[in-house]
Amino acid sequence: MEASIHETTPKRIAVVTGGNKGIGLEICRQLSAKGVKVLLTARDVERGTAAVKKLREEGASDVVFHQLDVADSASVACLAKYIHAHFGRLDILINNAAVGGWELEPEALALLNQPRQGAFSILPGMVLETPEKAVECINTNYYGTKRMCKVFIPLLQLSQSPKIINLSSEYGKLKFIPSENIRKEIENINDLTEERLDGLLESFLNDFREEKHKDNGWPARSSAYKISKVALSAYTRILAKEYPTISINCVDPGFVKTDINWNIGPLTVEEGAKGPVMLALLPDNSPSGLFYCQTEVSSFD
Repeated sequence: MEASIHETTPKRIAVVTGGNKGIGLEICRQLSAKGVKVLLTARDVERGTAAVKKLREEGASDVVFHQLDVADSASVACLAKYIHAHFGRLDILINNAAVGGWELEPEALALLNQPRQGAFSILPGMVLETPEKAVECINTNYYGTKRMCKVFIPLLQLSQSPKIINLSSEYGKLKFIPSENIRKEIENINDLTEERLDGLLESFLNDFREEKHKDNGWPARSSAYKISKVALSAYTRILAKEYPTISINCVDPGFVKTDINWNIGPLTVEEGAKGPVMLALLPDNSPSGLFYCQTEVSSFD
């Protein structure tokens, strides 16, 4: 079932986080169809195993499951150890795992059976954002990606054509931060450091806990999600500067119909996966440090 470093014609090896459903599952499906060996990862062993079984029944034979919680450093290290032992390198890292940082009022769930446009107009006022959810969101979407990159970059550096693809969002653009001063600080990539970016996130969380985030220039709605994705976009640019031999980009897959938005997005998972898969399969010496909107280069603004 498992490949080894002794294969005569080794395939490219890809890790996809949050691969048991939604865009992540479709990325695994499309990469496998392109001849890539895919490690589908998920927090839940039962759901991850079921996802691999589903793909194999569809004909994707070269997909394997490994448990992974990007919020747990020990779990990340365990996966890296497995990949080093079985493959000796990593070619593609797709950081897809994410949470929304919110939950719905119970009565809002009934609205999801209504026409999509009606849900759009009513749901925002029924979304709960708590300090606990904000911390979970930042820890998963931003720090989870950082954990993965830090641990897997040494394995990626052993690849002849290494790629890191970070799934951002339309909300990963600077325009969603009201404060001009905060926008300018994040935009100034020549001076921005990981340490300063981490400090800005800590300031946001402190302001959110004290209910000062709106007054201090942070987003008023979907606050933690927007900040996590803006920070992820900025981190992508920082990494691309630090590791010029690795193609490192972020991509907004579009507003895709998935669990994170209660399945009210207009795009299919097939459409949402196209951008990440395209970036994963770019040729050698491809551009790095860019923001893509689906399959087209966009801006961080």
